[in-house]
Amino acid sequence: MTKMKQAGTPCIPVLILLFLTPFCRSDDRLSPARPLSPGDTIVSKGGDFALGFFSPDGSNTSLYLGIWYHNMPGRTVVWTANRDDPIAAGSSPTLAITNSSDLVLSDSQGRTPWVVKSDITGLGVAAVLLDTGNFVLQSPNGTSIWQSFDHPTDTLLPGRIVLSKKGRVIWRLVASKGLNDLSTGVFSMSLDPSSDLQFFLWNGTRPYRRLSIFNGEMVVGNIYQNTVVYEAIVRAGDGLYYDFRVSDDSQYAHLTLDYMGVLILRFNNRSSWTTITAPPSCNIYASCGPFSYCDYTEAVCRCLDGFVPSGPNFSSGCRRIEELKCSKQSHFVTLPRMMVPDKFLRVHNRSFGECMTECSNNCLCTAYAYANFSTNDAIADQSRCLVWTGELIDTGKFSDYGENLYLRLANSPVQKNNKLVKIVPPTMACVLVLACIVLVSICKYKGTWQKKEIHKGLMLGYLNSSSEMDGEHVEFPFVSFEDIAAATDNFSEFNQIGSGGFGKVYKGLLQGDKEVAIKRLSKGSAQGIEEFKNEIILIAKLQHRNLVRLLGCCVYGDERLLIYEYLPNKSLDTFLFDDTRQYLLDWPTRFKIIKGVARGLLYLHRDSRLTIIHRDLKPSNILLDSEMTPKISDFGMARIFGGNKEEANTTRVVGTYGYMSPEYVMGGAFSVKSDTYSFGVLLLEIVSGLKITSQQLVMNFVGLTAYAWRLWEDGKATELVHSSVTESCSLQEVLRCIHVGLLCVQDCQNDRPLMASVTFMLENESALLPTPKQPAYFPLRSFEPGNIRENMENSMNVVSITTLEGR
Repeated sequence: MTKMKQAGTPCIPVLILLFLTPFCRSDDRLSPARPLSPGDTIVSKGGDFALGFFSPDGSNTSLYLGIWYHNMPGRTVVWTANRDDPIAAGSSPTLAITNSSDLVLSDSQGRTPWVVKSDITGLGVAAVLLDTGNFVLQSPNGTSIWQSFDHPTDTLLPGRIVLSKKGRVIWRLVASKGLNDLSTGVFSMSLDPSSDLQFFLWNGTRPYRRLSIFNGEMVVGNIYQNTVVYEAIVRAGDGLYYDFRVSDDSQYAHLTLDYMGVLILRFNNRSSWTTITAPPSCNIYASCGPFSYCDYTEAVCRCLDGFVPSGPNFSSGCRRIEELKCSKQSHFVTLPRMMVPDKFLRVHNRSFGECMTECSNNCLCTAYAYANFSTNDAIADQSRCLVWTGELIDTGKFSDYGENLYLRLANSPVQKNNKLVKIVPPTMACVLVLACIVLVSICKYKGTWQKKEIHKGLMLGYLNSSSEMDGEHVEFPFVSFEDIAAATDNFSEFNQIGSGGFGKVYKGLLQGDKEVAIKRLSKGSAQGIEEFKNEIILIAKLQHRNLVRLLGCCVYGDERLLIYEYLPNKSLDTFLFDDTRQYLLDWPTRFKIIKGVARGLLYLHRDSRLTIIHRDLKPSNILLDSEMTPKISDFGMARIFGGNKEEANTTRVVGTYGYMSPEYVMGGAFSVKSDTYSFGVLLLEIVSGLKITSQQLVMNFVGLTAYAWRLWEDGKATELVHSSVTESCSLQEVLRCIHVGLLCVQDCQNDRPLMASVTFMLENESALLPTPKQPAYFPLRSFEPGNIRENMENSMNVVSITTLEGR
């Protein structure tokens, strides 16, 4: 008996476990014995994702089966099973694995809105939610039968996606119809069915945007707030794959095609989402017309070399200056950093020379492009020779990447040289005569010439001694002090057009007829000297239609002068805060200024070679040309961020009180978000016509940002709009501007949008805006001449308070 008891004892827990097995399942999987019902969720093993039933509008009247981020504020859905066939909440939906091992979504009415067929019978099939967000139906041995990654809805999670197999497009991202309508919308993204070389966004069956074209560069990395997002196109066997990765495993990230056709990148550190969108541009498919291209640096259409506009706008494209004729010779010009046109013909197995010959020998060929596929995969054809016949459409130009496009133009270099033979001899004779005259002049005025050269050498040495140069040598147009004095009539008061703490600004005529604005720094101003060096170093490298152009400079003894393009309408504050001139700023003009300043800041922050923080954005530093186009000026306080640097600290806080962000004022920390804050204040000033310190004009005014917030929160935001623009304004545009302004002046810099998002929100009326948080309250201070020194002596931080007149 004793032996029998000892032998039988182990059977008891075994029987219990066998009895309990059908009723137990792990949290990350669905088994045949336990279906999923509303209120239940499956959570991935690492806790990152959850699968269950949800209602997008929170009404719980229509239910969807989907996957979302677990333990995150709100519900960010990344995949939906029954997007086109929601289930009524009262019909008791369930997700279950059937006896035939199919994965079936059904309800009590007998409907099956979604089914995954399995060719495996028997026990052991399970559906598992992985930590990648992939929902996988697995066989008993763990192999995949079906996975959600192969059937995305509107969102792509990090991982590897099969784009095409044997030349057939497999993967497609399809947007929803609306914000709370998850059904299939009109916008989609996929490979081009006629070629596996490029991606398209589609509006129905029509191309909406062409995203990229494969040129053999396998990996692209973009840095967003210390997170590197990698994209790669991989060829393997008869398949083409897309890899989407994030460098930081602690970050969530995904790409979403929203219902408006905008491709959005979102990522976060498991606390809040950061959104990156492509700003609106001229790159809507073929919007620039034939033989023109979209210049992505300025979002404008331009003609290709050798072409001129066909009409008053670029919708009709451009035409050749001289037509191609098959009987005459032609030549090719190289256009670098291009997104090559659509409608190409790929010629296989060609070298670069053979590709050029292919186009040269065809009278109808207008351009060609060539690339080698840098891949380790064994594919038959490692070349990519593209040729175009007829019109070139949907072409673009990038600032720092892209590829060469070889464009065919009439008149070969040989023909031009033949013409030059007839022109050169008489021209050379004229040159020799002029050279003799110049030599005589040099001898006659040798003393003056040497003096100017000495001054120029001193100036270059002075500039190159700056620590901001990082080893670069500055070469910049030098203007002699004598020429500047003559241009300004010896700095007469009649020619003075502005003044400030830095010195005075004069209007002048250089070379007799060229109008310029000349800034003359005050002698002995240490702050002015640093601004002078900084402004030359920075602005000489920048070119954008919304930045003021620096034409030259001069160092002569104690004199330091900067020469700018002359802008007849002076600065924004001369209109904005002048009772007699503010009525000249109607709403279209104000909105144009707002968008122009936003584009200028976007260029400084993202599109220029280095990230540049302005640090002193305000109305007096926004100059206006004859067409009221805004141009950002005064880069004396600007700073460069290089590499992956995104924020810096200083013990010397410079700027103008009221326009400086809280973290900069209180702790000396500045970043691109500091400029975003200044832009928000500027935007609210343009809308309202009020200065940041306007307590004498408005009852109970504690500051413009607090005043704007109070009106917005009370539903009275339209009361902020200046009376001069109420008749000319678009109410929707004004309210959007106020909303964006409040987003920009939020207390926490992480809550403020980047200028790319600001530009997109201003130029896209249908873009959804997040709700702003209450801005920080800054008590208004009056800086009188008597107490500025006291304020400076009592603090390690130096706040520069400048009052500038129009220039």
